[in-house]
Amino acid sequence: NVDDFQRLARDKLERPLYEYLASGSGDEVTLRENRAAFGRYALRPRALRPVDALSTTCELFGAELALPVFASPAGVHSLVDGEGERATARACGRAGVLFGLSQHATVCIEDVAAAAPGAHRWFQSYLLKDRAATLDLVRRAVAAGYRGVFLTVDSVRFGFREVDARNNFCALPPPLTLANYVATPPGIGAAAWEAREHKAWDQNSEALFDTAASWDAVAWLRDELDALDPSIPLVVKGVMTGEDAALAVAHGADGIFVSTHGGRQLDETLGSLDVLPEVVAAVPSGTPVLLDSGVRRGTDVVKA
Repeated sequence: NVDDFQRLARDKLERPLYEYLASGSGDEVTLRENRAAFGRYALRPRALRPVDALSTTCELFGAELALPVFASPAGVHSLVDGEGERATARACGRAGVLFGLSQHATVCIEDVAAAAPGAHRWFQSYLLKDRAATLDLVRRAVAAGYRGVFLTVDSVRFGFREVDARNNFCALPPPLTLANYVATPPGIGAAAWEAREHKAWDQNSEALFDTAASWDAVAWLRDELDALDPSIPLVVKGVMTGEDAALAVAHGADGIFVSTHGGRQLDETLGSLDVLPEVVAAVPSGTPVLLDSGVRRGTDVVKA
């Protein structure tokens, strides 16, 4: 289970790095609720059901995956492994599951694709103030063979994680950088995200996000994807209410991604699993709905 890795990480990593990875925003209520939500559901076992021919495969937008499990996009993997996102993508490829590459990766879009050409790769996009730069990153992902786009909508501002401020974790340690910005226009380059103006790194790295974005941004990106490749699905990530799920679909989303950003964004919310039923009820039947935050073992997947 995933907790095993966290226990090992606590012993192996320097404290500021471990706390950056493990912490939530504010009082960490949402971080705890993500786990507690799974404890509020119980399994109802049925006996003597034939299980000799069961399969864990599932289909997502026409692609067959070996498990109903995926690696949710998360940034800066090179903080803990020299291969960074390459290693994660290769592991997902071997397991036959979807890999989500964060826009805030430490290995660029193209290098991850080259390292794991057979993996089922999706790209996660933030909305930058420079809409042309946002589109440039998405175009690069489509050109590199990424098969879908996650559009994150819960992060026009980043949640404040107090441990980062206390630890003065305010920038990536050299030589690491946000690799996907290196080739973008001036002002969007990786250096712009290393200003160290604030004590917590994410408060520096939010500087170029579009705080005026509305649901029209979903329609805009869907239109741009249609011009590039209409077969590329657009899934809106960070949805925590039925109302927003319905709005996302109405503005062109092909699927919904229920997520609290691991408890690292708005604090004092319900856990992801708690809001999953209302989201599923709010969208048309058959609309794919994904979930992250709080998943630790196989029984959690069954409950979701």
